[in-house]
Amino acid sequence: MTPKSKTLQSRIVSGSVILLSGSGLTTAINLTYNIAIARFLGPKGFGHATVVYTILTLVSAVTLSFQIITTKMVAQQSSAEGKSAVYRSLHRGAWACGLFVALLLFVFQHGIANYLNLPTSVLVATLAVGVAFYVPLGSRRGYIQGTYKFKMLATNLVIEGLCRLIGSVALYLAGYGVEGVIAANTAAVAIAYLTVPPKLAGRVPNPLHISFAIRETGYAMIFFAGQVLINNCDIVLVKHFFLAREAGLYAAVAMVGRVIFAFSSSVVNSMFPLVAGTKEEERKDLKVIATSLLLVVGTGTALAIGLAVAPAWLWTRFFGPGFDIAGRYNLPYLLALYAVTTIIYSLSVVIITFEMSYKIANTSWVQLAFSGVVIAAICRFHDSLREVIFVQLVLMCGLLVCVALPFLIDSLTSPKGLLQAGNYQPVRLLNRVSENEVIAEFLRSDFNSPAFRDYHQSLREIVVTPNLEDAGENAKRRALLFLRHLALWRELPSDTEWYEVEVHEEDLNQIRVFPRAQWRKLAKGNFSINEVAEGMRSRQQLVDQPFLQKISSIGKHFHQDDPGFSAVILIGVNEIEPLTILDGNHRLVASILASPSGLNKIRFLCGLSPRMTECCWYNTNLVTLFRYGKNVLTQVVRNPETELTRILQNPG
Repeated sequence: MTPKSKTLQSRIVSGSVILLSGSGLTTAINLTYNIAIARFLGPKGFGHATVVYTILTLVSAVTLSFQIITTKMVAQQSSAEGKSAVYRSLHRGAWACGLFVALLLFVFQHGIANYLNLPTSVLVATLAVGVAFYVPLGSRRGYIQGTYKFKMLATNLVIEGLCRLIGSVALYLAGYGVEGVIAANTAAVAIAYLTVPPKLAGRVPNPLHISFAIRETGYAMIFFAGQVLINNCDIVLVKHFFLAREAGLYAAVAMVGRVIFAFSSSVVNSMFPLVAGTKEEERKDLKVIATSLLLVVGTGTALAIGLAVAPAWLWTRFFGPGFDIAGRYNLPYLLALYAVTTIIYSLSVVIITFEMSYKIANTSWVQLAFSGVVIAAICRFHDSLREVIFVQLVLMCGLLVCVALPFLIDSLTSPKGLLQAGNYQPVRLLNRVSENEVIAEFLRSDFNSPAFRDYHQSLREIVVTPNLEDAGENAKRRALLFLRHLALWRELPSDTEWYEVEVHEEDLNQIRVFPRAQWRKLAKGNFSINEVAEGMRSRQQLVDQPFLQKISSIGKHFHQDDPGFSAVILIGVNEIEPLTILDGNHRLVASILASPSGLNKIRFLCGLSPRMTECCWYNTNLVTLFRYGKNVLTQVVRNPETELTRILQNPG
């Protein structure tokens, strides 16, 4: 399968695996760095080093804004020259912002040092040098990410981590203490920037409008301002409110959150450019974002479980005896609690960035508002380190609900794949048919299913040659169908009227398949039966071989005078608006592919009801799915097999 033929979710998984591998190595390096610095400096010195590095992380709101905007804009350009032109423009802006922020830190170094209870303002001044390189580093990484060079991006992250580790240990051993650690962090950023000079194409006029770039960057800064505050304000506030030793302990706990968030960022970093550069119909599939969410939950949960079961002595062995916490709420407890908090927040980030990849995400404002609430809540509730973490856990659950519900409602109630009512010719209604006849046709097409194996011999006759005038046979067929399709049939409105209809080739644009499994792969977001048939012609590599063989086998029968097929069953609101296939997807697709006259060999039955929009098989959205779930629960006590047995034993 060529890269272009891969599904969007498979490309996200592939990119995530590469970045997760790089993040895994980077995380191991950073963990080694934290353990080494914690042992060398002790809780007090480790707290100083961590809070100064947190200033750099706060500045990353600007860095990441340039990275994500560069990624999005570069990914959306179709030519190498366009990608290079966009990068050059944004890179110049990144340098200007980096130098401005560095100047601010240098000017206000004494005030910052006093608020954070730092031993010297030189730590802040040293960091300011790193900030000057840190913002344009984001732009360079954005170009790499936007051109899908995930291996290069992962390598650059590893280089930065190695420089930080080796430099910090070397300068500490040389006697420079906390100052040496901060200097090594500054040098690591500068080296990371210098080791990824992009290979740019020739110069062309910049396709990016300045006003558009400023607006996009502004929204990105809103998002990352909220993200950075949520991820780091707790460390700064704990350093202000608690004693130096407790602040150092909390810094060790928060380090776990950084690890988990680094893994989730790998998923986001691979998802973002791929979704940004993808057509709308492909990203409509909820499987795309579900893939990213499952990757975050899977990696995060594995880490959280590991932290919860790890013995307390393991951490004192790693960090040193000064990091021991006595009592019920010991270090493993705090680590696991913080891990769960970070996982929940990471899910919110995936949803927000998914929306940001193709539109302005208003949920960025929601996140920024929550960051302010987090700061206020920690300022109010900080009697213990556990209380600080628990406050964040509650608020992150609230944030997830606030960003997930609007996304789900929008995703599930928007007409993805639905054909809109338009200037369609009415389907010609031939005559009324009974529900019993429709059930007989439905059952005949499905009777070879293993679900009916026990009845293949005893009830085959009433299925193959039904007598619709016999009430007893009708009851048996209904009960037999309900063995497998009770939930499906009960969703149809009670006032549904059934007709035999005439369908010609020009009517096919009015008919769609229900978006299941293999049809999703073929449809690419447009579930018109014509689009699905075209997918069978041009995108066969997307579906498995048994599915193709089934369509091919059905198609061969259309060359016979009497193919012996049961009817294709449609449902809709009326004969003018779009219709959905309830049963017969394979037969109808095979007939379109077989020959122009294939439609003439199919009988069409159609159920119409003004309330069909309440049926999830016709109109899939949050409301109809909830209704379906409620109905399934109310019918769970009903046993169709028992009812069939009763009817067979008492035919009267």
